[in-house]
Amino acid sequence: MRPTTILLTCGIAAGLLVPALILTDGATRPGYSLLHHGASQLGTGQRGWLQTVNFVIGGLLLLAFATGLRRMLCRAPQPGREAIWGPILLTAADLALAVAGIVPTDPALGYPPDRPEVITAAGRVHGLAGLVLFAALAATPFVLARHLRGSNQGWVTYSRWSGALVIASALAAGIAFRLDMQGALRPAPAGLLEHAALLVGFAWIIAAGLRLRRPNTVGEV
Repeated sequence: MRPTTILLTCGIAAGLLVPALILTDGATRPGYSLLHHGASQLGTGQRGWLQTVNFVIGGLLLLAFATGLRRMLCRAPQPGREAIWGPILLTAADLALAVAGIVPTDPALGYPPDRPEVITAAGRVHGLAGLVLFAALAATPFVLARHLRGSNQGWVTYSRWSGALVIASALAAGIAFRLDMQGALRPAPAGLLEHAALLVGFAWIIAAGLRLRRPNTVGEV
């Protein structure tokens, strides 16, 4: 395969690997609930190293994808601002994902079991990385919706809905998490909402990678 095709395939691999390992590990981790707990909490407790590796490798794969995306967009007859902002947003996402893997979150919502719930500087860094990740996953589909449409208007609609669902699910997850921490709603579906945001965001990355591998999908409107 050509180098650019390999780079784009890395994005497809990231879109498959990261959510699959989160869901598989979460479904089999003692004391962990996919409905209740956030994906980041898998980076703590038993088998925490697995999600550290998952997030770091996923970040590296997304970095390769951002490079391939930049190369593809620059080939357009009139590359616009999307050729700059699309790769920048994806780079922000991959860096945030890697940081979220390296810097673990704080214990919360009863996980890991028998660990006191505290707020640390590392937890705040992790939270900021998560905020950047979800913001980038939401913004990228909006930025590239029309630029990658080819002749298919449906791609524009799908991309915009994907971006909207990512940000809506992530915000709802944050609200549910706070309500649960305050005891106002227990158990709140914070984990379900966060996992949904990740699934929608990475599904779009898979779709974009597959679309970019086909001819005549990049162009100005």
